[in-house]
Amino acid sequence: MQMVGAFAEFERAMIRERTLAGLEQARLEGRVGGRRRKLLPHQEQDIRESVQAGRRTAAQCARLFGVHPSTITRLLQR
Repeated sequence: MQMVGAFAEFERAMIRERTLAGLEQARLEGRVGGRRRKLLPHQEQDIRESVQAGRRTAAQCARLFGVHPSTITRLLQR
């Protein structure tokens, strides 16, 4: 059983090494990981202007752009 555990540990280390190498290669090619942003920069600007000017509430903007209200709240806090 100890040998099986050693092989499993070795295989896990190899997987991790290949994953890190792939991520590094992607960074060198200009790709970025993670989830895509829900709102485009011009949409974010429109939301900021609308809420700060008092034309719309954060909840109205969330419904209008199809995002969760907490997304709007985080946007306004930045």
